[in-house]
Amino acid sequence: MNHSQSGHEPGREPEEQSTRDDHGHSQDHDRAQGHGSAQAHNPNQAHDHNRAHDHALHTNLKRGMESRHLQMISLGGVIGTGLFLSSGYTIQQAGPIGTILAYGIGALIVYLVMLTLGELSVAMPVTGSFHVYADKFIGPATGFVVAIQYWLTWTVALGSEFTAAGLLMQRWFPETPTWIWSAACIVLIFTANALSVRFFAEAEFLFASIKVFAICAFIAIGLLAIFGIIPIAGYTHAPLFGNLVKDGIFPNGFMPVFATILTVNFAFSGTELIGVTAGETRDPETAVPKAIHTTLWRLVLFFIGSITVMCALIPWREAGVGESPFVLVFNSIGIPYAGDIMNFVVLTAVLSASNSGLYASTRMVWSMGNEGMIPRWFAKTNRRGVPMLALCAAMAGGLLALLSSVIAASTVYLVLVALSGLSAVVVWIAIAYCQIVFRRRWLASGHTVEELKYRTPGYPWVSWAAFALCTASFILVVFDESQRFALVAELVFIVACYAVYFLTAKLRKPRADWQR
Repeated sequence: MNHSQSGHEPGREPEEQSTRDDHGHSQDHDRAQGHGSAQAHNPNQAHDHNRAHDHALHTNLKRGMESRHLQMISLGGVIGTGLFLSSGYTIQQAGPIGTILAYGIGALIVYLVMLTLGELSVAMPVTGSFHVYADKFIGPATGFVVAIQYWLTWTVALGSEFTAAGLLMQRWFPETPTWIWSAACIVLIFTANALSVRFFAEAEFLFASIKVFAICAFIAIGLLAIFGIIPIAGYTHAPLFGNLVKDGIFPNGFMPVFATILTVNFAFSGTELIGVTAGETRDPETAVPKAIHTTLWRLVLFFIGSITVMCALIPWREAGVGESPFVLVFNSIGIPYAGDIMNFVVLTAVLSASNSGLYASTRMVWSMGNEGMIPRWFAKTNRRGVPMLALCAAMAGGLLALLSSVIAASTVYLVLVALSGLSAVVVWIAIAYCQIVFRRRWLASGHTVEELKYRTPGYPWVSWAAFALCTASFILVVFDESQRFALVAELVFIVACYAVYFLTAKLRKPRADWQR
């Protein structure tokens, strides 16, 4: 693959490169679909008109992110309140070994998906990558469904994070209404995203760094306590790892472990943000693979390391019954203000998750406008390369989700949460299948594997394993009674999305007219 094919010509400024890459019209992209180079440059007159219209609207995003930003953004989207607050409940369900096993299997599934995403993101670094790939390699209807699914995932998350921020601040300011702090969070996160992609990335780097530091400190201090180097309440000797197998490997049986694997899949959703950011990343062919590998092993270290420490120091039946297991461990060791410290860490986790969520939701709206799925002016950017209309639309969706959590928590919001839980798995299934089709078309169009700057290792076994495991995770939800409603809601929603697409396809004007 030469430089012009990959969209990274030597001597070009990053912003100039993004014009072609961000619209997904590079030669590699089109040739992977079996088109010749002449057709890729000028498939029809409408395409030329649209290309000129791109510059009239100014729809170019800026490549302002580096590898360190990608790694922290991906971590920031994954490490949230689930690890800090809800991990004790997970341990109670599956037991220590069962929880560790579930997180290990979940990490493997996500890693396989990320390996397939790496090949696609490097070959076609387009913002809003998932639905663009689904559009090209599966079909426009599926592209539309994937876009809506992923947008919904983060929009619902925004509503819950804004609520959580207000509740967390109540610990320090109990007399202040919750909505004031939620509003402050909304203003802060909106501003971080509105200034520039670089400002967003630096803010996310700061928020995620605090979380990462807290987890590393927890693991380090916990290990010192485990081996008896520092004292911990309730033990006169080094606890070591006896609590992990005290009541057997699977004290509640194996089925709770299976249910936990499903929960873990949802917990790891957010790693695919690497694909969303590829279109705004400098040197994606180097940054994306590095971010994929480093992010996954860090997630395994942070999640499994934290849970191992919790289970070793606290009897698993007592882990996080009414309090964060992190606070329980810190209090047992005698660290002062443990509750306040963790409240601050969880607050930064909330800010980080909402920051990443608003970015992801915004870029999905921008990408749908850029691809003509919705009116094209949603793809318009300002002089700083920020799609303000898409940002406002994404924030509006988050505010509606927040409103539904207040006035219709048991109906509308319950359905939204159920849908968002499985939407990420649907996106992963699409990613794995798109890579399989992409590789086939790449080879069929006369290219060789060696031309790819990054190749999914172990193809096709890794790709099919990712597809099969994600599909199994989705289907087997039916065996978990607590999540069966989510599966039904998700299937109905998918059918509804396809129906909306095909109905509107007959009613709306051709895409070229939309883009005029």
